[in-house]
Amino acid sequence: MTVFVLESKKWSGKFFTGEWVAASNKQEVIEPATGKVLSEVGIATADDVYAACQRAHEAQKEWATVPPRDKAALFHKAASFIQENAEEFALYIARETGGIIPKGQHEIKEAILILQLAANMTLEPNGLTLPSVPERMSYATRKAIGVVGVISPFNFPMILSVRSIAPALATGNAVVTKPDPQTPVTGGFILALALEAAGLPKGVFQVLPGAVEAGEALCAAPEIGMVAFTGSTAAGRKVGEACGRNLKKVSLELGGKSSLIILEDADLDVTASNIAWGAYFHQGQICMASGRILVQESIAEALTEKIVEKAQHLPVGDPASGQVALGPLINQHQLEKVHAIVQDSIAAGAKLEAGGVHEGPYYSPTVLSNVKPGMRSFEEEIFGPVVNITTFKHDDEAVAMANNTQYGLAGAVISNDLSRAQRIGDRLHVGLLHINDQTVNDECINPFGGCGASGNGSAVCGPADWDLYTHWQWVTVKQAATPYPF
Repeated sequence: MTVFVLESKKWSGKFFTGEWVAASNKQEVIEPATGKVLSEVGIATADDVYAACQRAHEAQKEWATVPPRDKAALFHKAASFIQENAEEFALYIARETGGIIPKGQHEIKEAILILQLAANMTLEPNGLTLPSVPERMSYATRKAIGVVGVISPFNFPMILSVRSIAPALATGNAVVTKPDPQTPVTGGFILALALEAAGLPKGVFQVLPGAVEAGEALCAAPEIGMVAFTGSTAAGRKVGEACGRNLKKVSLELGGKSSLIILEDADLDVTASNIAWGAYFHQGQICMASGRILVQESIAEALTEKIVEKAQHLPVGDPASGQVALGPLINQHQLEKVHAIVQDSIAAGAKLEAGGVHEGPYYSPTVLSNVKPGMRSFEEEIFGPVVNITTFKHDDEAVAMANNTQYGLAGAVISNDLSRAQRIGDRLHVGLLHINDQTVNDECINPFGGCGASGNGSAVCGPADWDLYTHWQWVTVKQAATPYPF
């Protein structure tokens, strides 16, 4: 008989402090595709968060003394726990986020690898020997910040939580995380189950879903030395301001309005496939989504026809069925926002080529042509399944339009002329650049981050993690103290 780990619902009415603690406030978690209640979780107050941070501060002292090999073994055990339950967890991600099952499977696969990479981190060199004067040793070592706060969003909750949590723990920190209350199980509780099963000491990792007051407390708690935030630019500004006032290190991975530039020599069939993936995957609810499709005039009409054909044939429905390409938007508010942007852009002169309608929470794959600067669909991050087509005459115009935004997350260029595409790419103000690909790309071994309204220039994952979750300590050692001329 198959035993399903999540059926126990250990989190029912609770949050995780190293133990499953009953909460005074509770909230139902709704499945976006059906509107049915998936579970009920504890919702943390500001006082709950302050108490968690104090516990984490004390627990971190013990965690810092755990030998590196023991830490590594713990992360491998946690990865194995998720691997053993991968099918169940992937389906739950699909149900809680409204994403298709392959998207849930991808989150699980990446989470496993991120935990394995964290195990490797514990065994990596973490310092440098520096040149110095005779009779003195000088070196620099990376030290844990202490307690790291993590605030993660609803769209890819498992990846966007574990990518900060695992390396922060691996570098010796304790972690208090606040997942989005719409996706608390996949944004925190599954990882809590895995680390609990692996034997992580109590209090080193805590999961407290909550609203704005919980996030504010995480930014204000004196025990928190750093906050890693992934979410909207508007919320990120508030997190950055709060952390600045409290002199905390902060990593902000925010929104985007990423341009996919299509040059006249591009293969139209391959390009249409790239556009559909970049704009429609997970209903466009991705910070890297191809929010602007900039197409050279000579191929715009033919390419638009191919995109419309794809939009009209991509099936939309309950992702748990496994028979769809697009699922629901996360909530009614998001659906209304997407529809308002589409309608306002049409009123401003954009042409509706496909979609623009919804049935319940399901928004049809939409194509807008004749999109111009100044229209909402050109300027705003939509976070919905909308292709926005804007034409350009020459390369300089494409670059100017791509850079005509407050954001700076991803950019991409498709062309058979590789050197031309790279020349254009070199001029784009983005943190992530892809030549002959669309904009939705990420691997947990690359430094991921944007500039402008897309982030504060920090990066997560890969070689960036040691810099992000530690601080440098310079150390000098003399055999004996020596006199100075004073």
